[in-house]
Amino acid sequence: MEEQKPEKEEGRVLRLNREGAASKRQASDREASQGPADSVGGDKPVPGFVNPGTSASEREIPTGGMDRKIEKKLLTPKRIITAGAVTGFVGLVLYMAIFGDHSARLNVQAERITISEVTIGPFQEFIPQRGTVMPIQTHYLDALEGGQVEEIYLEVGAMVDRGTPILRMSNPTLEQTVLSQEAQLFEQINRMENTRLNQEIQDIQRKRSLMDIELELQKSERDFRKERALFENNLASRDKFNEAKEKYEHAQKLKVFMVETIRRDSMYRANELAALQKRAKSLQLQLDDVRRPLRNLTVRAPIAGQLSQLNAEIGKLIGKGTSIGQVDVLDAYKMRAAIDEFYITRITAGLRGTIEIDEETFALKIRRVFPEVKEGQFEVDMVFVGEAPRSIRRGQTEQIRLELDAPEEALLLPRGGFYQTTGGNWVFVVEGDLAVRRDVRIGRQNPEYFEVLDGLSPGERVVTSSYENYEEIDKLVLQR
Repeated sequence: MEEQKPEKEEGRVLRLNREGAASKRQASDREASQGPADSVGGDKPVPGFVNPGTSASEREIPTGGMDRKIEKKLLTPKRIITAGAVTGFVGLVLYMAIFGDHSARLNVQAERITISEVTIGPFQEFIPQRGTVMPIQTHYLDALEGGQVEEIYLEVGAMVDRGTPILRMSNPTLEQTVLSQEAQLFEQINRMENTRLNQEIQDIQRKRSLMDIELELQKSERDFRKERALFENNLASRDKFNEAKEKYEHAQKLKVFMVETIRRDSMYRANELAALQKRAKSLQLQLDDVRRPLRNLTVRAPIAGQLSQLNAEIGKLIGKGTSIGQVDVLDAYKMRAAIDEFYITRITAGLRGTIEIDEETFALKIRRVFPEVKEGQFEVDMVFVGEAPRSIRRGQTEQIRLELDAPEEALLLPRGGFYQTTGGNWVFVVEGDLAVRRDVRIGRQNPEYFEVLDGLSPGERVVTSSYENYEEIDKLVLQR
């Protein structure tokens, strides 16, 4: 407002000057038409239509006959100062907008965060798993036949040999069925034995008949030779000679026939005897099968080991197929671990692992993978490679380091809580008193390290603690 007031004053003075000049020209024209001024009664000053508040210098009227324009001063000191201040302010704003640091910062206490160094070293992908010590071999005791427990021979924890009786059951219905089947089998066996005896009797009779035929042949041969000698000496008739000859020839034919009959009968009897023997073995096996249910009423140890479990009491009824106990082989042990189904495609037989017991490290190897998934987990059995720990006991649990691949040289970043927030896409890298946000790329990981694929160099320090509430922050100001 103060800068506009002088301009208005100057405009008003200029206007009054122009009006005064115009009035003087009009007065001069009237004097020229009317005569000298003194005829009017003397010189009188021409009144100027000037604002009474105008200064004397401003009311001065130019002496010349022509109007003179008063030029306006544009570059006053005040204006120069004002323009310079405005220009400087606008320049500062533009500089800050273009080149200024607009990053979001947050002050943090250095001792409240974890700073880790990026290193180069061997990287191996592995997963920690909790394993349970189990016997290398376990055999379950199942009731092959149902019945009522009559007697228990051993207690839980007893050492047994293969075939050692553990308990005995009774089943009257089964016993009656077995006796009936045995009677039928015995009847068949008796018929088979009678057939075999009849064949032997027939064989004896044929042999006896052959002996009679041979005796008759010898007798007819003597008669034939006797009659032939008499006939040749004309001491006997031809009829007696012919009769003796016919008897002798008949006896010969009868012997040949009997020998052939016995030969064929012997072949038939040999085949039939083989069939009878085969049938006898089959009947014996059937008899064993019939008696097996009775033998199964006595539960025996399938292997040598320790009776680690027995679910039976005197008088208890046990159904067929019911599990009643187990026998463990204590010569060696294995580890059974439950693994998350996420790794089911990467876990195969032969993968190795390690376990530390009593400050010693022992090697393990996966022997069997159970493909069935229960509650998001599947199980594996691992056996010790070489010597097993002497102090382990059945049911003991230990931490297993299960290796998924071989060690490789890689850029390593220690694990930390930052991964839960960033997903491994960015980290805060320490640069002096600042921790600056930087994009990175994380590869494989194990419980100790992340594999860094891009964005970091060996020796750089990274904030690896939790980034909670740091999502929108670009720089952390580290306060010592």
